[in-house]
Amino acid sequence: MSLLVVLGTALHARAQDVASSLMSPPRNTADAGLLLALPASLQTGMSAGVGAGFLRAATAGGRVAWGARASWSTATEYTMIDTIRNDDIRLRLCLVAQQIVGRGSFGLRLGLGATAVYESITAQQGNRAGLTGSALETTTWYLLPAADLEGVVFLRIWHAWGMSLSGGPTVHLLDGSPRYGWSSGLGVLWQP
Repeated sequence: MSLLVVLGTALHARAQDVASSLMSPPRNTADAGLLLALPASLQTGMSAGVGAGFLRAATAGGRVAWGARASWSTATEYTMIDTIRNDDIRLRLCLVAQQIVGRGSFGLRLGLGATAVYESITAQQGNRAGLTGSALETTTWYLLPAADLEGVVFLRIWHAWGMSLSGGPTVHLLDGSPRYGWSSGLGVLWQP
């Protein structure tokens, strides 16, 4: 009987530790997952890839957090003349205004930085025409200043693990004029 009392007390103490860790507001948040967005410079299509980020609040449960995000996504456009593939590498410094509610937080994330675009253009039917080398395929790198404004939701589900959801408008400066788009993400988070 005393063994059952000791075991019951230990299990109860462990359950309280888990409950308090779930209810205590986190200071650090790391997340990674899938990304869907309009391409930074292509006129059509959808860019799909992966992204990750880290945020740190000034205090545990703080309303303001700062951090960084990075992502890679790719999109391909086909025309009668050529095939254009763009790889977008988005790099952002972020500032988040957030509200902690229970095990979740809701916020607005402002990201400022740049998108590096690797563009590969392949001539359609170029092999049939006898094209080789740079006549068949050309590649270019360029860097676009960018900004994102996203709504974010973080939800702890089990211990420090949970899910993240984000989405909102983006803007890139392409040849001196703004190109508006959107981005969205769904991922896994860790809040130690």
